Amino acid sequence: MNSILSIVIAVIDILVSIGLVMLVIFQEGNSKGLGAIGGGADTFFGKSKGRTMDVLLKRLTTVLAIVFAVLTVALYLMTGRGA
Repeated sequence: MNSILSIVIAVIDILVSIGLVMLVIFQEGNSKGLGAIGGGADTFFGKSKGRTMDVLLKRLTTVLAIVFAVLTVALYLMTGRGA
């Protein structure tokens, strides 16, 4: 039972890490680096829509980073390496 739960948590951890990487890539940086992949939010939707999208992406990144850290520590402790 413990090994099945650790496998499930490991799969969820991998999916969260992939989502975290994607969110970081889509965020606009100060120099408008890879954030342009997400589309021209400032020109098509207007300035306020672009700002709300940036705020949403930053909040989601924070939440996923916390979830990733908690899942990773839980997985480390469950596999017996933390004992």
